[in-house]
Amino acid sequence: MNTHLRRAAVAVAAVSMAAGLAACGKAKEAGDNGGGKKEGKAALTIGLLLPENQTARYERFDKPLIEKKIKELAGSDTTVLYENAKQDASVQQQQVDTMITKKVDALIVDAVDAKSIASSVKKANDKGIPVVAYDRLAEGPIKAYTSVDNERVGKIQGESLLKELGDDAAKGEIVMMNGSVTDPNAKMYKDGAHSVLDGKVKIGKEYDTKEWKPENANENMKGAISSLGKDKIVGVYSANDGMAGGIITALKSAGFDKLPPVTGQDAELSAVQRILSDEQFMSVYKPYKPEADAAAEMAVALARGKALDGVAKSTVDSGTAKKIPAIIVTPFALTKADIGQYVGKEGFFNLDEICTAKYKAQCDKAGLK
Repeated sequence: MNTHLRRAAVAVAAVSMAAGLAACGKAKEAGDNGGGKKEGKAALTIGLLLPENQTARYERFDKPLIEKKIKELAGSDTTVLYENAKQDASVQQQQVDTMITKKVDALIVDAVDAKSIASSVKKANDKGIPVVAYDRLAEGPIKAYTSVDNERVGKIQGESLLKELGDDAAKGEIVMMNGSVTDPNAKMYKDGAHSVLDGKVKIGKEYDTKEWKPENANENMKGAISSLGKDKIVGVYSANDGMAGGIITALKSAGFDKLPPVTGQDAELSAVQRILSDEQFMSVYKPYKPEADAAAEMAVALARGKALDGVAKSTVDSGTAKKIPAIIVTPFALTKADIGQYVGKEGFFNLDEICTAKYKAQCDKAGLK
């Protein structure tokens, strides 16, 4: 090789080495700032982990709304990797590991068990993957959180129940069917309800219902009826609609002449139909779209390495982290009189879904046409 060729080869090698070192430096810098966050308009991959599929909301509303908003914000080339834990905390931990292996740019998690997920959140965080806690405030180094005003949910349920009971509140006792102790929201619902009910009505029996399961609520309700006597029960506080269904089955089996008012939460389709049929008194409508939009917006911002100052207007504390950026959505009571104003709205059911042949007469009576 002549001198000119040798010089050219050395120059090319030097340029290549410099480019390689620069690339390594940038990669290291990105890793130091959170594991390869993508600036500009680079395609993102965002993970979405939801807790269970027994409550209709997750597959019917949360999942499609979150996916739609992520793609609106980050582009149609964005990949959303979805898994549902089916109420199994260990499965959800494995799903987080899978998301880490697939190197997602951000992760949205609705925890099955808020405490046990903490180690998985730390794993993701250690790999530079920011985690957004969705609907339930998971523990660990969470970077953002969105949910409804959960204590307000319990207050709405308690206030609605007291209003419906009226003078009957002093004539008997109520049963309180709270949610699972593994769900931090359950405690907030419970605290909110107690802040309204305590001193206004006698609580004959109270349960923390394992895994929120309707069949467990059904067994608890059977026990309460046996212990208190059906003539003493004037109302039932149920923390959600799934449990309300199990409770109402127990009440019917016990031969109540008239069902006592039963509360709920989530505005599930079956609950809306029970409300129209005067079996369930009320539910709580939680606007899923603003909650889903908030999760998507925070996940995309974090994946891009952006601060949440302009997105999250408040902060919350978990058992392991302080001042987590948060967006809190306002819930609303849903009685028979309220159904009409939500029908067909995004995040609620349409008329055809609600008013099937079985419920046509009830829909007509309620003015739903």
